[in-house]
Amino acid sequence: MLSDGLARRLEARLVTAQRDWRAPGVSAGVVRGGRLAWSGHAGSARLGEAGVPATDETQFMIGSVTKTFTALAVMSLRDEGRLTLDDLLGTYLPGTRHARVPIRQMLAHASGLQREPVGRIWESLEAPDRHAFLAGVEQAEQVLPAHHAFHYSNLADGLLGQLVERVTGQDWEVVVRERVLGPLGMTRTGLAPADDRARGYQVDPYSGTATEEPVFTLNATAPLGGLWSTVADMVRYAAYIACPDSRVVRPETIEEMCRPIILSDPDGWTGGYGLGFGMGRRGERVYVGHGGAMPGYLTGLRVRRKDGLGAIVFANCTSGAEPLVLATDLIDVVLDAEPSLPQPWQPEATHPDFAPLLGLWWSEGSPITFFVRGGALWSRLTEIDPLSETRYAAEGPDRFRAVEGRERGEVLEVVRAEDGSVARLYFATYAVTRRPLAFADLQA
Repeated sequence: MLSDGLARRLEARLVTAQRDWRAPGVSAGVVRGGRLAWSGHAGSARLGEAGVPATDETQFMIGSVTKTFTALAVMSLRDEGRLTLDDLLGTYLPGTRHARVPIRQMLAHASGLQREPVGRIWESLEAPDRHAFLAGVEQAEQVLPAHHAFHYSNLADGLLGQLVERVTGQDWEVVVRERVLGPLGMTRTGLAPADDRARGYQVDPYSGTATEEPVFTLNATAPLGGLWSTVADMVRYAAYIACPDSRVVRPETIEEMCRPIILSDPDGWTGGYGLGFGMGRRGERVYVGHGGAMPGYLTGLRVRRKDGLGAIVFANCTSGAEPLVLATDLIDVVLDAEPSLPQPWQPEATHPDFAPLLGLWWSEGSPITFFVRGGALWSRLTEIDPLSETRYAAEGPDRFRAVEGRERGEVLEVVRAEDGSVARLYFATYAVTRRPLAFADLQA
């Protein structure tokens, strides 16, 4: 739990946001260390003579945050070997005009596919069924070349939902429930809103009056934004993204999903997008998550994975609120007031196999130091740049693979002299020697 003073500061941020946004209600939660650390609710979930306040169990429509669940469903199938990210859409939807679009590009909004499904669903609020959606795909355009720029595509996520159904033979919601919601204990999350859900409103910017919005049922386009959820459930979700285990996908898969593939802000370099998750930078801190918008509802999910912190913010209004900004603010308030503590250092166990590799070496005329950290073999190019560090994993006798950091994926080879001593190393084919040598010396 957070201190009383810090909880008060978070409450003040929440109430101030609700007033400034003129949102009927705003709900928020903060997770730290895998548990709900704080939650708060300002305003009303349902307007009336005596407004009904929200609770941690009140459902809001989460909009495009749903895309992260679709991505997890896809990645869980990838982890099982039932598809690869380089598979083409035509493998699962044969005959489509967009057959050559890879799964990876659709997950990262790098495919260039048009933004929305065919039709004017945001005016009629009538989403297509599966047949109509797939028929519309054949009229849809690829409006940009692949990887030309970040181009947000609801159409792409609708197609990912169809792909999940083709691979599994199950409805998208069933797959998400079995693979994500169930394992994480998210019992109040799904496509069907409860009777006690928060009502969504549009607030007139001049009169300040609120008009209740209709419930939008997304049908075949549900994978792009149809889920409803609660503060309590989304805190569980944020906790999983912050510190994943194998309940949904492999922990390293979450790492993969949260690495940027394309810049969403190429001018300022403050935003990117990975495999279903967006990234945002504020100062030196990088957050992952997603925003969501549906008629009557705005959502912001932010996770600071390095510190095990996450925040969810809901507002039951169509426009005017900035839940992603507030979610980031809440995490910053916590980190600034009560920063995460680093793990204390402990002496390493003896690793005889590493001993002849440790210490100062040279490659391309520059120093490279090998050392042990956390029971693993590491190297660094300099003492001041953490980006120059590499972690290795043993693959066999005298052979290591770079698994983290610089030159990830490359091989470190150990070459021994006739007496068994280490003569030199090769990293990514470059010679690594105990003293600085010119390239001319290596040829001698």
